[in-house]
Amino acid sequence: MASSKPFASDIENIRKRAREDIEKGAMTAGYSADRITVIKLLNHALATELVCVLRYKYHYYMASGIHSQSVKAEFLQHATEEQAHADLIAERITQLDGKPNLSPEGLLSRSHADYVEGSDLVDMIKEDLVAERIAIDSYREIIQYLGNDDPTTRRMLEGILAMEEEHAEDMNTLLEELGRKGEPAGKSTGSPGRT
Repeated sequence: MASSKPFASDIENIRKRAREDIEKGAMTAGYSADRITVIKLLNHALATELVCVLRYKYHYYMASGIHSQSVKAEFLQHATEEQAHADLIAERITQLDGKPNLSPEGLLSRSHADYVEGSDLVDMIKEDLVAERIAIDSYREIIQYLGNDDPTTRRMLEGILAMEEEHAEDMNTLLEELGRKGEPAGKSTGSPGRT
């Protein structure tokens, strides 16, 4: 149903405002979120992604056993995708006139996810699944906090959230295929370790 309210835009005023505070780049007067808080939340998300990259990379290099090759490929793919998320987040922080915190000092304290190595292939998969579940809930909370105040950041995080949900499902599928103790599950529909 079409709105009976006519669309009215004061283009002259928009043009005038665009020329004011031009050094702020993409930050216009229409931005209504608490920029400082959003940057802080994004730096926590950035740390979470970086910790996930490091954990997936460690798991990639340390995975061993008869089922490890396909699982290693999944670990490497996820590490690459988590790095892409980190890059998106860092870029958004700079667009908001902030500084991405890439310092290794305090990285774990800023991250929502833990860095747990795991003792075997199944433990590694479980730790990655736990980390994905943490990222899913924390991104969902940030998205709800943003609401309509910062639609660009919200949409970016919604895209990342969708991929984190895929990662969690991938890890859950690997657990089902390998069994909870590292042996092929009896009711698996595919080959062990297949994704």
